[in-house]
Amino acid sequence: MTRIFERLTLACCFALMAGCSALGKSDSFTFVPDFPPDFKYELTASYVPAKGQTCTVPGGKGTQLGFNKVYMEYEATSEIPLYRKVSGCPLALNHVEVEVTGVFGPKRSDRSTDYAAIAVRPALLDRNKGTFNADGVGEFSGKCQWFFRTVGPERYVIKLLRCKKNNAQGSATKGRPFTAYTLDQLPGKTVKLKIKIADEELPGWGDTWVQVPGGWKRCLGKGLQDQRGYCNGNYNDFSTFKLVDGRTCTIYPGCTEDKDDNP
Repeated sequence: MTRIFERLTLACCFALMAGCSALGKSDSFTFVPDFPPDFKYELTASYVPAKGQTCTVPGGKGTQLGFNKVYMEYEATSEIPLYRKVSGCPLALNHVEVEVTGVFGPKRSDRSTDYAAIAVRPALLDRNKGTFNADGVGEFSGKCQWFFRTVGPERYVIKLLRCKKNNAQGSATKGRPFTAYTLDQLPGKTVKLKIKIADEELPGWGDTWVQVPGGWKRCLGKGLQDQRGYCNGNYNDFSTFKLVDGRTCTIYPGCTEDKDDNP
């Protein structure tokens, strides 16, 4: 991401005659994730014609900047420009989408994503503005919950991530993590997204698992080929399932079967 920022700065310098100023701390803000272990993020910054501009960008090409995309080197923080010029059109930052990704296994498919957002506007009512502390750091937060389910005839456990915005008391509310700022609030500032994980994992949907001491048992349903596997009142017949490490288990997450006991 740093190299992208440097290239943007250099390009802007070459465009000084066109009225573009070199990017610097006064033309950007820093995004900082405060995430649990094994969490990562991607980020997409979207731009629109600056206030008072009537120009357009043909096809909208170049109106987005990506950070930490799969083809990029991962960066712990992101420096996000507030202004750009594309096809001769001065643009201002309008929206930042943050993909919050939790990793639960070694394979690329062993992960799940939900979203947070930062809105950026020329003006906002004071009650809708995010705030900054004396050090220039603003923070918004969310609580994420893991939901588990099984897939395939061997019933491999996968997990789904869902994130909600926190209220002032720290409890999850409706809606994804979100905050908003005005353009003149952000130069040189830091915006931190703080994510916490709920202590307990829950089934992906109801009537598929039964809670027991140590965790949950998977209802058999009509058999292992039954992908939905609803209990339908049968709370005596359960199936085994497999974890991402290959263990065959009977209780999740309190699997008591040792790796050495599995083939």
